[in-house]
Amino acid sequence: MILKFFMPTKVFLGKDCIIDNAAQMKALGKKAFIVTGKSSAKANGSLTCVQAALQASGIAYSVFDRILSNPSIELVREAAKIAREEKADFIIGIGGGSPMDAAKAIAVLAANEVDDTVLFLGPYPYPVLPIVAVPTTAGTGSEVTQYSILTDDRQQTKSSIANEAIFPQIAFLDASYTQNLPPHVTINTAIDALSHAVEGYLSAKATSVSSMLASESMTILGKCLKVLDEKVDFAAREQLLYASMLAGMVIAHTGTTALHSMGYSLTYFRDIDHGRANGLLMYEYLEFIAVQDGSIIDKIVNLLNMENLGELKNCLDKLFKDKESITKSEIQQFSAKAIQAKNIINTIPLPSQEDLAGIIERSFCR
Repeated sequence: MILKFFMPTKVFLGKDCIIDNAAQMKALGKKAFIVTGKSSAKANGSLTCVQAALQASGIAYSVFDRILSNPSIELVREAAKIAREEKADFIIGIGGGSPMDAAKAIAVLAANEVDDTVLFLGPYPYPVLPIVAVPTTAGTGSEVTQYSILTDDRQQTKSSIANEAIFPQIAFLDASYTQNLPPHVTINTAIDALSHAVEGYLSAKATSVSSMLASESMTILGKCLKVLDEKVDFAAREQLLYASMLAGMVIAHTGTTALHSMGYSLTYFRDIDHGRANGLLMYEYLEFIAVQDGSIIDKIVNLLNMENLGELKNCLDKLFKDKESITKSEIQQFSAKAIQAKNIINTIPLPSQEDLAGIIERSFCR
């Protein structure tokens, strides 16, 4: 057996875990650069807790709160310039996938003034600044991955940095910060986590270890899916956050597959939330896989505690309600983009552009 497994992030999960473990950040330096969105971290209390923890540890900080959904390369370069000027020793990303992914890229660029090619491919001349991740949604798992997904307007898609240097050193997971999320955000992020677990389980790079983690994540998410359209209590939100982290650990080792490749165009060109985009495509994607290997899809259905794939479809349809419309020309455009994505090679069976076009068409035109 040949197996590689690397998970360097120290994870603290539980209510008040930031305050209770504030001293963990002392070893990272004397000044932090906090990266977050405009308002959510303030509203949910996570920013206040991080600031209190830094103050208690005698660590100075500055705040960059201009991260938008699907952050651009240009924005992270601007933030990195400020982090250099502030002489930051480490970066703290607070929020959903966008602020955490931005924080990782900023950590690279604050220490390395490199062009886009080196940013995405490495290696980096100087060590990346240490990263602390504080997720405030339960979906991306970015707190335990070596990926940073940025919007690349030049190529009209999302592009990813994949480098072990950007694994966060510390992750603080407190479900309290997810309690007041709007229902659609809770749903979209949960389905994003599900897509990570499912795709990792199906990936050509799956291992016995990653599959164990994916199985545990899907088992938890299967229970949570059925209550997502209701009032989600704290216990369920903590389970969602835990399952999202597990799914992040999965894709850290397996990568994603064609499902993500197709979803990126829906997000870039149609502004459809990333998790929703994956969810809208998921049933037809799994049907495509089932033609070659129905047994592995049966295992996924069983892990989700569902009778069959149709039950998953009904669940997703109920959560997403009305689908967006899509044109024939968009189907061709999006499938042409998707087939060029790096993660296509993780897909079994390896799809053609025609296969991808069929999945997109059936997802939106039935």
